[in-house]
Amino acid sequence: MRHIAFIFNLLIFAFLSIQVNAQLLNDYSHIRGNHYFGWHQDEQTICRELGYGKQIGMNSTRICLYYSRYKANPEQYLTTFRNYVRIANRMGISVMPILWDGCSLNPEILKPSFWESEGDAYVKNVIEFMKGEEGIICWDVMNEPTCNPYHDKCTSEEEHLAHRAEIFRHVRHYCELVKKLDKKNPITVGVQFSANLEEASADLVDIITFHDYKQSDSRIEAAWQIALSVAKKYGKPLMNSETGCIGRGNPYELAIGKCYEHNCGFYAFELMIRGGFAPIHGFFYPDGTIRDPSIITSFMGMQRNRDLNTMVKENPNLEHHVELALAEAEAALAMETKRAKNVREILEAAEYCANLLEGAQMVAMWDLPTAHINAWRNMPENELDMWEIRAFLYDLMTKLKASCHILTL
Repeated sequence: MRHIAFIFNLLIFAFLSIQVNAQLLNDYSHIRGNHYFGWHQDEQTICRELGYGKQIGMNSTRICLYYSRYKANPEQYLTTFRNYVRIANRMGISVMPILWDGCSLNPEILKPSFWESEGDAYVKNVIEFMKGEEGIICWDVMNEPTCNPYHDKCTSEEEHLAHRAEIFRHVRHYCELVKKLDKKNPITVGVQFSANLEEASADLVDIITFHDYKQSDSRIEAAWQIALSVAKKYGKPLMNSETGCIGRGNPYELAIGKCYEHNCGFYAFELMIRGGFAPIHGFFYPDGTIRDPSIITSFMGMQRNRDLNTMVKENPNLEHHVELALAEAEAALAMETKRAKNVREILEAAEYCANLLEGAQMVAMWDLPTAHINAWRNMPENELDMWEIRAFLYDLMTKLKASCHILTL
């Protein structure tokens, strides 16, 4: 009878274990995510900004927790974190929280003495505080463990290897700890290069994740092939948890396109255009406008046509509107009426030319002519520089003629 009771309890335990770990999926190809630095803001701002992402199909965010900020006020920090997870969850957006950030690594945290005195308690407090909360897709134990001076600025190969071993010892320690503390949510490590996946944590994590900022199609594909082989070897799902940078030869369209090509979930970097990364990263401005439509369409799985055999080049003069716009511009420049009317006429003619150039992708989209026109229209009349505005219109006319090979009207 005792044996039957033991077997019965064993079966119950096995069943509960399956239930507890049910959140780990075999496939994360449905993830369309973005890194999000703004998670600590007020609820109204968070809802507005996550709403931008929802419009284009974003269903997950990756956020970074910082131990130094936690230490300053643990309860407030954890409450802010939990509030964000709840807000995102209500909007149908999951969260991948990062416990340690390698990019801002303080080497002191790598010491076992720190683990015992502060580090383990921090991780336990975070996970205990979030127990029972829905919306966490997985814990990212450490973001880019080797992306820091402690790893990259060593004076000798011996020192480099020692620091590298120290960093990965830290990673493995916290992988094991998080798995003990949280039996429900899976874990990962956001490894900087796919070549480091096995050394870092492939045997311990539940989801293999790597980052990619390579500079060409072939280099990106080579990184993917390594990641795919590691995931296959360990029989674990794969995601790219950070990619896309217009300043590294890694444009969003190419980087995200690779994720779609390999049917793999991803997190782009980053949702908002602000802060120090603004010149090279980001989808949305705070008001919901965007920097480049191709970033948005690539996130949604669409790519520009790069096949010269099927590509149709734009011809804004197909219905003679370039000629009409040029005639209107010449007439506006020839006017000698009152200043206010002349400004309106010149800006109206300038917009006609600008719309043709922008619509046909014949000007640099990072410096939109219509942005300058809008700025002038919003300025007080006495601050307008008529010479500058007239020169601007003349420049648009010149670009239109050159782009459409028009010699004369």
